[in-house]
Amino acid sequence: MSSTGRRTEIGGGVQQRALGLSFGQRIPGLIVNGRELQAPVFNEHEVRAAAGITMVVGAVAFCFAYFRHQYIPLQVVASFFLLEFLIRVTVGIHYSPVGLAARVLMRSQPPQWVSAKPKRFAWTLGLAIAFAMTIITNSGIRGWTPRSICLLCLTMMWLESALGLCLGCKLYGWLARRGWIAKDDAVEVCADGSCEVPWAKDVH
Repeated sequence: MSSTGRRTEIGGGVQQRALGLSFGQRIPGLIVNGRELQAPVFNEHEVRAAAGITMVVGAVAFCFAYFRHQYIPLQVVASFFLLEFLIRVTVGIHYSPVGLAARVLMRSQPPQWVSAKPKRFAWTLGLAIAFAMTIITNSGIRGWTPRSICLLCLTMMWLESALGLCLGCKLYGWLARRGWIAKDDAVEVCADGSCEVPWAKDVH
């Protein structure tokens, strides 16, 4: 069997290989929870590390805005996050600045693969918030409005980085279970089953 068709088991020490430039990694023969995954995936450890990095950067900007009433750092960070999430949503976290840093930090850790599609949904929410913050902070709006939105973002980043709780993924699962999102075979596995949907169990 060729290297591209090699069966890969999580924690099994078999070399994994991503194919092509697409959203997420396609790994032939990848087995998670006893099931072979067909759709693109991301490494959950890298995603959580990226959330931690953005949380630290955002916290520094928040401190400048809250304690010193200096909003330039918040303007810069909001604009940077807009670019960061735009890259994540379009081509994936592997090509974003924070994602590259997270990959370096997690290079010695065994991967935990999760479906890429729910992450895109969560990052789309992050993109919307970053866009709103970029408009607000660069329009001269000060006070509790930008600081409150920033604090909300920091809370969400902390939940994902420290607890592995992806609120965007949970929202995705909640909408899917109620039939408000169409069936998508690209959703096969999420960390801790946060976005588990009925059809995901039937994907082979």
